[in-house]
Amino acid sequence: MVSEQAGTAQRSDEQAAGRAAPSISGVSTVVVLAVTLITAQLVIRGWLVATGNFYWDDLILIGRASSMPIGSWEYLGHSHDGHFMPAAFLVAGISTVLAPVTWALPAATLIVLQAVASVAVWRMIRIIAPAAGIAALAALTFYLFTPMTVPAFTWWAAGLNTLPMQAAMAWIVGDAVLACRTDTDDATRRRITVRSALIFLIALTFFEKSLFILPVALVAATLSVAASRRRTETGDDDGADDDADLAETMSPLAAAVVRARRLWAALAVIFIVWVIIFFSVSDATAGVHSAAQTARLVWRSVNRAVVPSLVGGPWEWDRWNPSPPMGFASWWMILAGWLVVAGVVIWAVLRRHGAFAVLLAAGAYVVVAQIPVMWNRSSDNTALELAQTMRYLPDSALVLTAALALLIAAPARSVRAAATTGARHAKTAETASPATVLVAVLIALAAASATISLAGFGDSWRDNPTGDYLATAKRSLAANTEHPMFDQSLPLEVLLPVAYPNNQISHTFGRVRDRPPFASSTDRLVVLDTAGELVPGAVAAQRNIAAGRGACDRPEVTGPTQLPLDGPLIRWRWTIALGYCANRSGEVEFRLDDGTAHTVAVEAGLHVVYVQLDGSGRTLTLRPLTEGLALHTGQGRVGEVVEARFVG
Repeated sequence: MVSEQAGTAQRSDEQAAGRAAPSISGVSTVVVLAVTLITAQLVIRGWLVATGNFYWDDLILIGRASSMPIGSWEYLGHSHDGHFMPAAFLVAGISTVLAPVTWALPAATLIVLQAVASVAVWRMIRIIAPAAGIAALAALTFYLFTPMTVPAFTWWAAGLNTLPMQAAMAWIVGDAVLACRTDTDDATRRRITVRSALIFLIALTFFEKSLFILPVALVAATLSVAASRRRTETGDDDGADDDADLAETMSPLAAAVVRARRLWAALAVIFIVWVIIFFSVSDATAGVHSAAQTARLVWRSVNRAVVPSLVGGPWEWDRWNPSPPMGFASWWMILAGWLVVAGVVIWAVLRRHGAFAVLLAAGAYVVVAQIPVMWNRSSDNTALELAQTMRYLPDSALVLTAALALLIAAPARSVRAAATTGARHAKTAETASPATVLVAVLIALAAASATISLAGFGDSWRDNPTGDYLATAKRSLAANTEHPMFDQSLPLEVLLPVAYPNNQISHTFGRVRDRPPFASSTDRLVVLDTAGELVPGAVAAQRNIAAGRGACDRPEVTGPTQLPLDGPLIRWRWTIALGYCANRSGEVEFRLDDGTAHTVAVEAGLHVVYVQLDGSGRTLTLRPLTEGLALHTGQGRVGEVVEARFVG
């Protein structure tokens, strides 16, 4: 046995890893291959984000960051679709301030976060299964290339939630396993406690679902302690752990709690405080939800998303803009996925001690972790295809990866210690078993299949008009900086009105420097069409205003004057187009009945002014504010702004 004075768990980890494979210039071949796999993943992910762009919630984040101070609680403490995510808002806000409506910075953010998460996952695998070689790479390959992690990665708003959670979960699980080892000294445990508590808190500020990290870490640590005991009992202990400090009657759970009690206490305090904060801020439970639909959504997610992803599916994706891509796996792929599940279960239960507990915990997480999300999304307006978008599954992929690592580290049932000699096996069961090679081959095939799914997803993800619209609109606005412009909605295929007011161009382009001011009046009516091009606008008349009785040389508006409409208006935000002739430049107050007055600048001579007013009634009231200003009014229209080509 390695003595407790010989070093910390990290040293043990490095030694065990070094025994797993030959080295290249002093670096383990396994590590080199892991770095190669992570690099390959980042290259592929880089291509995905480089060919993508903003989508839906991304514009809501931009809109909020463009319309309020990014350091205010109003901005950071907002409940976004039930999520409390101040750190995600802060990152989005900084990105919007530095490079408004520019995809390059958000794309780089996603790549960096994915790199951190991938490295953290590899670290977790090596801590759980330090002596594993090819099997460790197989587990890593599963995480790196499973389609379950792709949809949430490419979508900026989703990635800001899930990627920090993945990185934190992997790191804290690794820390928890280290803290529960007997060769980890108290100083190391204190460092682990501080480090993990900080990481846990940071993850929660990005995504409240990070609360699941605590139970996942506790279960992983408990299963690791149980596996260590079984290795000792079977004589398959590599010396990295010593269970002598535990009372024979103490359960693995109790042992895990006692050994890392400072860690669990710190995480529990943060957990409780954050739950209180979350429910005091979030509106996640608002609305009418359905338990039956929640169950259908969870089952569909498991059967049509998780299971086919185990064999690299789905290959086919479909998209109904403005919805995200949805995966549609063929029946044979779903069947193949279930066969893989059955095969892994049978192999693990027959060949690995403690496999049933690992499999049960992993399966429970895949189901339970989705219930709150699907409950919050369940309503009469929710289609079951939502479960096939796969954006709620990255953490499930990570938990399945941890389960693979635990199965790899578990002692094989065929291994027995030589009781009379006390001899130990030169190899672990993992490296000696032909089943390991078979599993690695199957995962390699699944990775190849996943590449097909990834390519299909990329094609579907690029079927998004948002990027082209935003780029064109920025150029159009930059060419119209001299004239104020009315606010308007984004095209329906870019963002639906349910996102109001963040579907307004004043919110989307609020931080853009080269643009016209957005105002309630203008002397030149232009609008952005659905492609983002600047085109002439017009007022589609709902009511008309008759010309005044005067003339340019005899202006009739010299004081408060009511211009009658040819019919009543309901309360709304109306646009008025009014021709006039002014004797001098100045300001005039415009007001509809029961509405708010607006001050409008007018120019000397014959012109047309466009004004947006809230109100209702039958009259438009004009009141010159500049001394000596008088106007003659021509015909006018009250209605909605449209492209001029739609008005005859």
